[in-house]
Amino acid sequence: MTQPVAILMVCMGNICRSPTAEAVMRFKAKQQGIAVTLDSAGTISAHKGEKPDQRSMVAGQARGYDFSGIRSRKVKPSDFASFDIILAADHQNITDLLAICPPEFTHKVSLLLSHTEQSMDEVPDPYYGGVKGFEKVLDLIEQGCEGVLKKISMKIT
Repeated sequence: MTQPVAILMVCMGNICRSPTAEAVMRFKAKQQGIAVTLDSAGTISAHKGEKPDQRSMVAGQARGYDFSGIRSRKVKPSDFASFDIILAADHQNITDLLAICPPEFTHKVSLLLSHTEQSMDEVPDPYYGGVKGFEKVLDLIEQGCEGVLKKISMKIT
Protein backbone atom coordinates (compact mmCIF):
# COMPACT_ATOMS: atom_id res chain seq x y z
CA MET A 1 0.00 0.00 0.00
CA THR A 2 1.21 3.47 -0.89
CA GLN A 3 2.07 5.84 1.96
CA PRO A 4 -0.41 8.75 2.17
CA VAL A 5 0.81 12.03 0.72
CA ALA A 6 0.92 14.65 3.50
CA ILE A 7 -0.48 18.00 2.32
CA LEU A 8 -0.61 21.28 4.23
CA MET A 9 -2.89 24.06 2.98
CA VAL A 10 -1.81 27.58 3.97
CA CYS A 11 -3.37 31.04 3.90
CA MET A 12 -2.95 34.05 6.18
CA GLY A 13 -5.34 33.46 9.07
CA ASN A 14 -6.37 29.85 8.46
CA ILE A 15 -10.09 30.61 8.67
CA CYS A 16 -11.21 31.04 5.03
CA ARG A 17 -9.07 29.72 2.18
CA SER A 18 -6.86 27.06 3.75
CA PRO A 19 -9.58 25.32 5.79
CA THR A 20 -11.77 25.33 2.68
CA ALA A 21 -8.89 23.81 0.72
CA GLU A 22 -8.43 21.17 3.43
CA ALA A 23 -12.14 20.23 3.30
CA VAL A 24 -12.21 20.18 -0.52
CA MET A 25 -9.00 18.13 -0.80
CA ARG A 26 -10.25 15.62 1.80
CA PHE A 27 -13.48 15.10 -0.16
CA LYS A 28 -11.87 14.92 -3.62
CA ALA A 29 -9.00 12.64 -2.53
CA LYS A 30 -11.47 10.22 -0.94
CA GLN A 31 -13.67 10.36 -4.04
CA GLN A 32 -10.65 9.48 -6.22
CA GLY A 33 -9.24 6.87 -3.84
CA ILE A 34 -6.00 8.79 -3.24
CA ALA A 35 -4.49 8.39 0.24
CA VAL A 36 -3.68 11.77 1.78
CA THR A 37 -3.00 13.20 5.20
CA LEU A 38 -4.29 16.76 5.42
CA ASP A 39 -4.03 19.81 7.60
CA SER A 40 -4.25 23.55 7.18
CA ALA A 41 -2.49 26.44 8.87
CA GLY A 42 -2.04 30.19 8.70
CA THR A 43 0.99 32.40 8.48
CA ILE A 44 -0.37 34.39 11.44
CA SER A 45 -1.94 33.20 14.69
CA ALA A 46 -4.70 35.82 15.06
CA HIS A 47 -7.48 33.20 14.87
CA LYS A 48 -5.75 30.35 16.74
CA GLY A 49 -8.21 27.62 17.74
CA GLU A 50 -11.17 29.12 15.87
CA LYS A 51 -13.47 27.24 13.50
CA PRO A 52 -13.43 28.25 9.83
CA ASP A 53 -15.30 31.41 8.84
CA GLN A 54 -19.04 30.77 8.77
CA ARG A 55 -19.30 32.07 5.20
CA SER A 56 -16.65 29.59 4.04
CA MET A 57 -18.46 26.73 5.73
CA VAL A 58 -21.85 27.70 4.28
CA ALA A 59 -20.43 27.86 0.75
CA GLY A 60 -18.50 24.61 1.17
CA GLN A 61 -21.23 22.65 2.92
CA ALA A 62 -23.64 23.58 0.11
CA ARG A 63 -21.31 21.61 -2.20
CA GLY A 64 -20.97 18.67 0.20
CA TYR A 65 -17.70 19.53 1.96
CA ASP A 66 -17.20 18.68 5.63
CA PHE A 67 -15.34 21.10 7.92
CA SER A 68 -15.49 18.85 11.01
CA GLY A 69 -12.47 19.07 13.27
CA ILE A 70 -10.83 21.95 11.42
CA ARG A 71 -9.43 24.60 13.76
CA SER A 72 -7.11 27.48 12.99
CA ARG A 73 -3.44 27.19 13.82
CA LYS A 74 -0.22 28.86 12.80
CA VAL A 75 2.39 27.19 10.60
CA LYS A 76 5.14 25.72 12.78
CA PRO A 77 8.74 24.93 11.85
CA SER A 78 8.16 21.16 12.05
CA ASP A 79 5.51 21.41 9.30
CA PHE A 80 8.21 21.77 6.66
CA ALA A 81 9.65 18.35 7.50
CA SER A 82 6.29 16.70 8.23
CA PHE A 83 4.45 17.55 4.99
CA ASP A 84 5.29 16.42 1.46
CA ILE A 85 3.43 19.29 -0.22
CA ILE A 86 2.76 22.77 1.20
CA LEU A 87 0.21 24.73 -0.82
CA ALA A 88 -0.16 28.47 -0.35
CA ALA A 89 -3.16 30.57 -1.36
CA ASP A 90 -1.23 33.66 -2.48
CA HIS A 91 2.19 35.22 -3.08
CA GLN A 92 2.35 36.83 0.37
CA ASN A 93 1.81 33.40 1.92
CA ILE A 94 4.70 32.04 -0.17
CA THR A 95 6.93 34.91 0.96
CA ASP A 96 5.99 34.33 4.61
CA LEU A 97 6.51 30.57 4.34
CA LEU A 98 9.88 30.82 2.61
CA ALA A 99 11.07 33.29 5.26
CA ILE A 100 10.82 30.52 7.88
CA CYS A 101 11.36 27.43 5.73
CA PRO A 102 14.64 25.53 6.07
CA PRO A 103 16.41 25.58 2.66
CA GLU A 104 16.18 21.81 2.24
CA PHE A 105 12.36 21.99 2.20
CA THR A 106 11.69 24.99 -0.06
CA HIS A 107 10.89 22.64 -2.97
CA LYS A 108 7.74 21.56 -1.09
CA VAL A 109 6.19 25.04 -1.12
CA SER A 110 4.06 26.20 -4.06
CA LEU A 111 0.93 28.16 -4.92
CA LEU A 112 -2.22 26.01 -5.01
CA LEU A 113 -3.24 27.46 -8.37
CA SER A 114 0.18 26.72 -9.89
CA HIS A 115 -1.15 23.17 -10.28
CA THR A 116 -3.92 24.24 -12.67
CA GLU A 117 -4.44 25.66 -16.13
CA GLN A 118 -6.05 28.63 -14.35
CA SER A 119 -4.81 32.03 -15.53
CA MET A 120 -5.08 33.40 -11.98
CA ASP A 121 -2.21 32.33 -9.76
CA GLU A 122 -3.62 33.43 -6.39
CA VAL A 123 -6.73 32.50 -4.46
CA PRO A 124 -8.00 35.93 -3.34
CA ASP A 125 -8.80 36.49 0.32
CA PRO A 126 -12.62 36.69 0.61
CA TYR A 127 -12.65 37.76 4.27
CA TYR A 128 -13.66 41.39 3.74
CA GLY A 129 -15.89 40.77 0.73
CA GLY A 130 -19.37 39.44 0.19
CA VAL A 131 -20.78 35.95 -0.22
CA LYS A 132 -19.93 35.83 -3.95
CA GLY A 133 -16.26 36.08 -3.05
CA PHE A 134 -16.51 32.86 -1.06
CA GLU A 135 -18.13 31.10 -4.02
CA LYS A 136 -15.35 32.30 -6.36
CA VAL A 137 -12.70 31.16 -3.87
CA LEU A 138 -14.37 27.76 -3.65
CA ASP A 139 -14.37 27.44 -7.46
CA LEU A 140 -10.63 28.23 -7.56
CA ILE A 141 -9.81 25.88 -4.69
CA GLU A 142 -11.71 23.04 -6.36
CA GLN A 143 -9.63 23.55 -9.52
CA GLY A 144 -6.41 23.70 -7.50
CA CYS A 145 -7.20 20.52 -5.59
CA GLU A 146 -8.09 18.69 -8.79
CA GLY A 147 -4.77 19.75 -10.32
CA VAL A 148 -2.76 18.60 -7.30
CA LEU A 149 -4.58 15.25 -7.16
CA LYS A 150 -4.00 14.71 -10.87
CA LYS A 151 -0.24 15.20 -10.35
CA ILE A 152 -0.25 12.90 -7.30
CA SER A 153 -2.14 10.17 -9.15
CA MET A 154 0.31 10.33 -12.07
CA LYS A 155 3.19 9.71 -9.63
CA ILE A 156 1.57 6.76 -7.85
CA THR A 157 0.21 4.93 -10.90
